[in-house]
Amino acid sequence: MNADFRVEPADYRVDFADLRAVREPVFVVEQQVPIEEEWDELDPQCRHVIARDNNNTPIGTGRLTPERKIGRMAVVATWRGKGVGGALLEALMDEARALGWPEVTLNSQTHAMPFYAAYGFEAFGDEFMEAGIPHRKMRKALNAPDPGRRPRPAPQGDAAIIEVDSETAVRDTALKVLSRARREIRVFTRDLEPGLYGFVAVVEALRAFATSGRAPMVHIIVIEPERLRAEGHALLALTQRLPSVFRLRTPIDPEDRQAAEGFIVADETAYLFRPLATRFEGGACLDGPARASQLAQEFDRRWERARELTEVRAIGI
Repeated sequence: MNADFRVEPADYRVDFADLRAVREPVFVVEQQVPIEEEWDELDPQCRHVIARDNNNTPIGTGRLTPERKIGRMAVVATWRGKGVGGALLEALMDEARALGWPEVTLNSQTHAMPFYAAYGFEAFGDEFMEAGIPHRKMRKALNAPDPGRRPRPAPQGDAAIIEVDSETAVRDTALKVLSRARREIRVFTRDLEPGLYGFVAVVEALRAFATSGRAPMVHIIVIEPERLRAEGHALLALTQRLPSVFRLRTPIDPEDRQAAEGFIVADETAYLFRPLATRFEGGACLDGPARASQLAQEFDRRWERARELTEVRAIGI
């Protein structure tokens, strides 16, 4: 990382003022993009990164959308030409690789196409207008090297990224992640998917953890608890028997309720993440503390904003 700045994950809600301090001067003021187009419904669902200087001042931004697109790449005028844009782009591609995505796309302003081409992006399709500015679509296969960037050895063993793309793969990988937990498990889910969290082996793994005698904790955020009443659920019976271990909350913040992803984090070490909880595609790692810690911190912020899910006590099992 450049000694004069750093790039790090950003939380849309917590870091909104800093994201705004970059994006509005660049897009709204310089490029005259209407402000109502600059901030869209995807922003709360995206993975954001932010660049800061040594005084902690925000100087650049970028995001990954659930559609696997890189966007909102912006660097303030005084920091252009100093490697900030490249560092943001590499951080976003690393994030996409960690999610198990095989490819990313972006809509490049035509004048910026050489910049993206230098990182291995290829243009496709016809030129089009977006916010009154000419653009071309570009894409990059994430297993392709970035020209000019020193290749890094692929992670091996437990540090390797595990790609999942089926219900069976999600179940099997969830079991591997849960087996790494010693102190705490965090689960972020839309409706405690019966095909995953009601699966016999997964419920048994959570029971074994909960009764391990190591003062374990299982924190679960359920976005749509109203869907649990009609279905009934094997895991709910376990949470009712062991309320001192299993704690459930549900979001009240509108942005948290719109979150599209689903994930499991074990001890800020292992994780399974799916960018769209309604789909099976995603990525996992059994020894990925950087990403696991990021997910755990995001979970904890949402947990503090959520309310206790008292309704589960009244659900007939």
